[in-house]
Amino acid sequence: MTLTIKDETFTGDIIREIDLIFKSEHITVKELITERVLQEVENYNSKLPEYYNGLIEPTDAEWTLNGYKIHSNRTIDGEKQVYTALDAFMKNGYFVLIDNLQAESLEQKVKISQDTKVSFIKLTPLVGG
Repeated sequence: MTLTIKDETFTGDIIREIDLIFKSEHITVKELITERVLQEVENYNSKLPEYYNGLIEPTDAEWTLNGYKIHSNRTIDGEKQVYTALDAFMKNGYFVLIDNLQAESLEQKVKISQDTKVSFIKLTPLVGG
């Protein structure tokens, strides 16, 4: 089953779309996040482009308008990225909307189909006092 997920802003602007493949139509939010992050890391590590465009900023990376700039063209540790992404979800670093309903927990079960709409909405810290 192929599921298209979107990164969106609070205003609904789509930043990026990613296709993920799942073997089952019943998954958990944890499996959704894990598969997404592992796919991003695999895509980056196979090409080692100048910028990493993923859900979570890798260690020793610098945020730019084009994505996270990785110093010294190194590969990214997928397991570490998944751990950081799951931790960020638990700390409300981003929201996952499934058919416009906010995912509540990592163990929440989701039935997916071709029509399922999944959006990741990152929270951006405000600058200043």
